[in-house]
Amino acid sequence: MTSRTYRDARPTLFVIAALALLIDRLTKMWIIAHLRVGQTINVITGVFRISHVLNTGAAFSLFAEWTNPAHLRWGLEAFSIMAIVAVLGLLLTAGRRFTLTTLAFALILGGAIGNLYDRFRYTYVTDFLEVHIGRYHWPDFNFADSCITIAACLLVLEIFKPPAETADTE
Repeated sequence: MTSRTYRDARPTLFVIAALALLIDRLTKMWIIAHLRVGQTINVITGVFRISHVLNTGAAFSLFAEWTNPAHLRWGLEAFSIMAIVAVLGLLLTAGRRFTLTTLAFALILGGAIGNLYDRFRYTYVTDFLEVHIGRYHWPDFNFADSCITIAACLLVLEIFKPPAETADTE
């Protein structure tokens, strides 16, 4: 039986989370500085636009029409804080090895902090990516949302990944 030693992946994973947060903040700052709310820039006509949308709801504007916006915001902030604490704990305990799961945790951490920052600072999240596929319009989203969505896909891939072959020892 051989014992493998792995370099602790946590510093790398925290750098990935920090980069996700940095890119999210920089892109949102650019949008705020260059586009008025509601203004758009066509990138690929009929398919992709850069927009400036204020999202008071959850991901992809879910619950944006909630009857009590303050309660919704507090609930979303509380949920985000709990998710950040949980993912941070998971990264600290499971992050010694770099896997699809730990990469997903890092992306979730950076994305969740990015959107929570907006909620604390502005009471809404700045969204700016708008996608149309045929007549279907995907709700506007941002880089943090993209990180969280990619992380969810990585976790699904990890769930359905075939188990690793183990060597029989006799």
